[in-house]
Amino acid sequence: MGRFKNNKKSRVIVKPISKKNQEDVSHVTGDKIPKSFVFSRMKLPPSVRQLQMDLRKLMLPYTALSLKEKKRNTLRDFLNVSGPMGVTHFLMLSKTASALNLRVARTPQGPTLTFKIHQYSLASDVAQSQTRPRCPQDLFKSPPLIVLSGFGSQELHLKLATIMFQNIFPSIDINTVKLSTCQRLVLLNYNKDTKLIDFRHYSIRLQPVGVSRRIRKFVQNHQVPDLRNLQDVSDFVTKAGYGSESEGDEEAATVTLSSDLGRVNKGATKSAVKLQEIGPRMTMQLVKVEEGLCTGGIIFSEYVCFFRKCGWKEGKREEEKG
Repeated sequence: MGRFKNNKKSRVIVKPISKKNQEDVSHVTGDKIPKSFVFSRMKLPPSVRQLQMDLRKLMLPYTALSLKEKKRNTLRDFLNVSGPMGVTHFLMLSKTASALNLRVARTPQGPTLTFKIHQYSLASDVAQSQTRPRCPQDLFKSPPLIVLSGFGSQELHLKLATIMFQNIFPSIDINTVKLSTCQRLVLLNYNKDTKLIDFRHYSIRLQPVGVSRRIRKFVQNHQVPDLRNLQDVSDFVTKAGYGSESEGDEEAATVTLSSDLGRVNKGATKSAVKLQEIGPRMTMQLVKVEEGLCTGGIIFSEYVCFFRKCGWKEGKREEEKG
C-alpha cells in the first residue's frame, strides 16, 4: 500500500489507483487517463457515507477505492497526493443542515462545479427494489460509458458541465473498442424546465435474439439439466413457457455484433441490449461554477440569477404602479 505524507500531523493514505496491467495513457486521445478521488472533508451521516462509497465504486477502476480521510486533512493534502498519482478530478461530498452538495473539480487549477443533491438512492436501495438484481464484480474492471442528454444549450455553465463529465471518464474509439469492456453506462439527463439533472448508473447486458432463457442459462452455466421427468431431450427445448419465448426481441433494442462476446453472443448475429440500473441514483442541480479549485471567481451562480430575476420583476411592478 503506497503512502504519501505531507507532514507528521496530516496525511492521506491511499492505495495505488492503477494496477500494473492498466494503461496510464489513453490510446484514443494520447492524454493521461482521467483518475479521481471521491472524499469528504467533514463527518457525514451513515447514508451519505454509503453514497460516497457507491460513487467510488462507480468511478472504478481509475479511483482510490480505499481512500482514508481524517478530520485534519485539508484540500491541500489531497492535492499534494493527487499529483504523483496522476489524479485529474476530485468528487467531494458535503452535508449541511439544509443541503447535500457534490463538488466536481478538475485538478490542480479547476474549474469546480457545485451540485445540490435534491434526492438520492443508494445502490443497495436500487437492488432491493428489483426482482432480480444484477451486479457481478467483473462489471467494475472497466470504466463506464458516459451518455449526456439535454446538455445542448449554449449557456456557459452547461457547456462547462458537459466538458467536465465528458473528461471524467476515459475516451473510447468506437472502431477499436472491445465489446467486452462495455459493461456499464452512466446517464445524465438535463431537464431545461426544472434545471434538474437525473444521474443514473446501469449495467449493460447482451442477450441473443430468438434464444430461450432456459437454453441461455444452460450454455452460460455449463450445468447438466434435470431431464428425469422428460421423455426426450427435445422436450427440454420445446417445453411450454420456455421454447419459443425470448426476452428483448424488439428491433429497436437489438444490435449486430462484429465479434463473439462470451459463450452465447456470437459475431454476425443479433443480440438484444438490456440496461439494468445498479445505482447509485441522484437528482441534482448545478448551483455554482468557480474558476479555480473550490476558489476563485464565480462564473455562474444559480442563487445570484434567481435574485436578479426577482429584482427585475419587482422593478417592473413598481414601474407599472407608477
